[in-house]
Amino acid sequence: MPINFIKFHGLGNDYIVIESDQLAGISDLGDFAKRICNRHYGAGSDGIAIVGEPAQSEADFNVRIFNPDGSEANLSGNGTRCAVAYLYYQSLWNKDTLVLSTRSGLKRYSLLNREGGKFLFESDLGVPGFTPASIPMDVDPSLSKVIGYPLQLGSETFSVTAVQVGNPVACIFVNDFDELDWRRIGKALEYHPLFPERANIVFVRVDDRQKIELRIWERGVGETTASGSCSCGGALASMINEKTDHEVRVVTEGGEVKVKWEAGNEVVITGTAELVYAGQWPE
Repeated sequence: MPINFIKFHGLGNDYIVIESDQLAGISDLGDFAKRICNRHYGAGSDGIAIVGEPAQSEADFNVRIFNPDGSEANLSGNGTRCAVAYLYYQSLWNKDTLVLSTRSGLKRYSLLNREGGKFLFESDLGVPGFTPASIPMDVDPSLSKVIGYPLQLGSETFSVTAVQVGNPVACIFVNDFDELDWRRIGKALEYHPLFPERANIVFVRVDDRQKIELRIWERGVGETTASGSCSCGGALASMINEKTDHEVRVVTEGGEVKVKWEAGNEVVITGTAELVYAGQWPE
């Protein structure tokens, strides 16, 4: 039987959303993700979001996120937002707020606006972590925050600020994205031995205290136009380095989101998820 799916995107970061019962006959979801995400031989996407019954009683639905390389992610800000958009679009949910269970805990989504197949959500992605153990990052465990850590890559040294926002995010501040080969560096640092779970690598340019710009190398994906967790990571790195206020506009190659955070509270991101197309996969 063919598998029904709908593709959504968050600022060009696209996800194929599938209901879990459609995949009951698939024994290897990682391999399935590799095939359907392939840009040349599959439907093509930055990942798949599988929605189903909640894993916890406090949640309304559960979501699992798989990357194009077959790995399962703990969280994806855009992927989960696309999953929530699917649930509204398919009329599986109609209340103003929805709680998802994910591998990194419960996440809350509030629908702010809908225009056809385009949805605007405010998402509570949890309380961020800053200690090496929470990121995780294999550096001095006594550090309360990983700020300006000198990370060696061959003969090069990069000053890194790392945070945990459902996924590990390592940030490097730049004055100009053209001043370094950020794609090469991102690809290499993703697998740096100090990151036991691999890391998302984000290059951050601070425009002013209310606005930053990013270039993103996402683990398991590569270069991408946007990422919700990376946007939160870049914003948090800017905040704890006292480069910005605690509410900022985050501009990626795909568009703009808003991130706000106050110490001790959950990080909140406001962004869109938009319908691309519906299709069938002939499994």
